[in-house]
Amino acid sequence: MTTPHVPKVAGIEPVLPAPAHTVDPHGPKAPSGCAADAPSDASSDGSPDGPSGTSADGPPGEVPGSAPGVVPDISVVDQLAAVQDRLAGWISDLSTLHDLTERLARTRTLEDALHELLRAGASLVGARRGLVVLAPSDGLGPETTVGLGLGHAEIGHIETVPRRALSYARILDGLPERATGDDTRSGPPDDTRHPTRDGSRAAGPRDDAPASPCTEIAEPDIPGEKDLDPRLREVAARLGYAASYAVPLCAAPFGRTGAAVWLYDEPAEPTARQRHLVGLYRAHAAEHLARLLELHRSHRATETLREELLPHRLPRIPGVRLAVRHSTGPRGGGDWYDALPLPDGALGLAVGSVTGSGPSAVAAMGRLRASLRAYAVMEGEDPVAVLSDLELLLRLTEPARSATALFAYTEPPPGAPGGPPVLPGGIADPFARKLLLAGAGHCPPLILGDLRTEFVETSLSAPLGMLACWEAPSVEIEPAGGETLLLYSDGLLHRTGEPMDRAFTRLHAAAAGVPRASRHDPEAVVDHIVRTMLPQGLDDPSSEEDVVLLAAYFEE
Repeated sequence: MTTPHVPKVAGIEPVLPAPAHTVDPHGPKAPSGCAADAPSDASSDGSPDGPSGTSADGPPGEVPGSAPGVVPDISVVDQLAAVQDRLAGWISDLSTLHDLTERLARTRTLEDALHELLRAGASLVGARRGLVVLAPSDGLGPETTVGLGLGHAEIGHIETVPRRALSYARILDGLPERATGDDTRSGPPDDTRHPTRDGSRAAGPRDDAPASPCTEIAEPDIPGEKDLDPRLREVAARLGYAASYAVPLCAAPFGRTGAAVWLYDEPAEPTARQRHLVGLYRAHAAEHLARLLELHRSHRATETLREELLPHRLPRIPGVRLAVRHSTGPRGGGDWYDALPLPDGALGLAVGSVTGSGPSAVAAMGRLRASLRAYAVMEGEDPVAVLSDLELLLRLTEPARSATALFAYTEPPPGAPGGPPVLPGGIADPFARKLLLAGAGHCPPLILGDLRTEFVETSLSAPLGMLACWEAPSVEIEPAGGETLLLYSDGLLHRTGEPMDRAFTRLHAAAAGVPRASRHDPEAVVDHIVRTMLPQGLDDPSSEEDVVLLAAYFEE
């Protein structure tokens, strides 16, 4: 019978000391150099290929490191039980890492991943609180701080400590370790250095290596450490933590992306196995954070471009009050809106959508909106001409793309130049203000008032770019004072997850259900419709649909 061999388990180095729960409670402690503590790539005799129970320098039965001719009083059964128990500990560690990395992989936003990193790291190192600072070394951001068990005020207290005294700040700045004190470490801990054949430890990087940038910093006894900054000791006492353990977060192509630090309520320090496990976990976490960081930057760039291509603020037009709500999907879509003042106090309203998503769709949306503004200024009183010119431009410049659009021209208010006349006695006709609109494959607008809630019957027409020559008749309506015209994109309907006919019915019911006291406030109207249609909120990361809702309230 041969002495059992300690196997290698992927991701867990057998040369690490076994967890506390793997110590054999029945057998005597094995002497230095026994089979249970030998390196995993050697057989029980300490040699790479020697038979079990033999030594290169002694007869069978002797164990390297023991006195000549002395065989330890350890049975094969006890050795086998110890090895099996140790193997069970490694398997348990692998299962824990698998569960934690699975939870991390399910996060879809940068903030969720940072929270999960803190929670998992705290469970691995045995801490209760902590914080992670995201500060990519390329300086392009985003920079943020997320806490676990720490509020904004408590994080603010920590940030009042001089930067040179904060462990995570020293890691971020790439500063060398302090020259004194045993609370910092660079590289692997002392007790994880590879053993030599005679059981001694090989010289580690702290023995004779020069100071290097911090890779991890443990401060096991903040109140009792004399070399620490007094301000750090004061803040730690105020917040009730007595030890900390900080590690960097590094991944290509960003290099150092941040640092995480966990806080202990009592003086403590992670064991060698805890350091090893958290090192394996944070290597995976750093790569996942790097991917999310790249996606976050891409999304923010697209969102910024889109915001710059949309109106910064709505215009002030006599007799009309405007309100808008819009949201961009995660990939960046081509839904847009516009409200532009026209000559003589007239108003142009537009909504539209460009096919596709991402930066190309956003750029196409910007070109389309800019072109519509130019055509509206020249011939806005004829919405059909505006959309015809827009369709011709789209067909000539971007033949592979189509778009939907709706444009409405609102006459100047009564008594204004170009507007309807005022009745004798200075009374304005409440139905005198006319509105002309034309649509190209877009959803029909909805008009809401005290006496009616109905869709405007627009003529059916194809989207822009679908036909060789687009043209459709315009529709004329006369909104009364106190009524609101709602223009929206189909993303508002798609986000409900219902068929289109049911989504239209739901929108009609949401508009009809606006409280009577709120119907004269366009901001309250759009908020009520968004809450009713989208209970999950306007900025729903699970939906890829853009949403646009533009309301124009005509004053009495």
